[in-house]
Amino acid sequence: MDAAPDHIATHGFAGRRVLVTGAGGFIGSHLVGQLVSAGARVSVFLRYTSRPDFGLLGFLPPDAKGSLEVHRGDLRDEDAIHQAMKGNEIVFHLGALIAIPYSYLHPREVVETNVLGTLNVLMAARAHGLERLVHASTSEVYGSALNVPMDESHPLQGQSPYAASKIGADKLVESFAKSFGVPAVTVRPFNTYGPRQSARAVIPSIISQALVKDEVAIGDTTTKRDFTYATDTAAGFLGAAVGEGLAGETIHLGTGQAVTIGDLAAEILKIVGRPVRLKSDPERFRPADSEVRHLLSDNTKARRLLGWEPKVSLQEGLAETVAWVRNHPDHFDPDRYTL
Repeated sequence: MDAAPDHIATHGFAGRRVLVTGAGGFIGSHLVGQLVSAGARVSVFLRYTSRPDFGLLGFLPPDAKGSLEVHRGDLRDEDAIHQAMKGNEIVFHLGALIAIPYSYLHPREVVETNVLGTLNVLMAARAHGLERLVHASTSEVYGSALNVPMDESHPLQGQSPYAASKIGADKLVESFAKSFGVPAVTVRPFNTYGPRQSARAVIPSIISQALVKDEVAIGDTTTKRDFTYATDTAAGFLGAAVGEGLAGETIHLGTGQAVTIGDLAAEILKIVGRPVRLKSDPERFRPADSEVRHLLSDNTKARRLLGWEPKVSLQEGLAETVAWVRNHPDHFDPDRYTL
């Protein structure tokens, strides 16, 4: 399901030189798959480790993975970013440390990667004269909704170190667009889900437990989220890269429908088809003042500026995700809660 949507693929990605940071991550791997299908010449920036790990790009077909130009480094390394960006026309900046629980434990690393890393990307974008920089934000920058649905003017509230780091990154992007004319667009996905997502995320966590256990540990069931399927989110990023007159804009990608985590779990258990009990697990709760109670997008701007709308319903997307987790049991340990 990584093929680029027809209305996006016809916008001229063929032969374009494109760089994706965070390409080995969940959304990044789906985005890379769509870019390759659209004929782009794709470079990827992957975090260096002692192993030549491709992350979730490993799930791409061999010919797609083999077509990629690979750069390895750290977002905090300014020179590494400059080297990777040379010769590219469009850059999608998805590289970040995204785990909220991890940000409680290691806020300095999260801030350095997400804020200073974004600064390095912006400085390189300015130096290399990009046609478009598409920056990935998150709905977590809003904190708990003050009004719903939430449009792009909703106040920003840093209710976790992760959220605060993304607010800082978003504001840097805004400042470089206004101060230096960097042609940047900020895309703000609401909760994306689908095949390949880490078991630390709520949907694969519930699925992986429900497939093999009689009791599913879960956090707060009353919070509400707006869930968007991964291929829809990736298509929105493609649209933000080619749409005209978007420099300086911030655009939501969400379905405009919210569901409580309790109702989400019930739908997942129905698809799994096993008699499973839900159990409240205190370790899966956020600190009280950090919990985001309600996120619900207003996607009017994406529809108007990108011609984008979600194509995959929650029921369809959950069924696809259950099937993927069922077929990849080695990637999930239901007895381990990972940050």
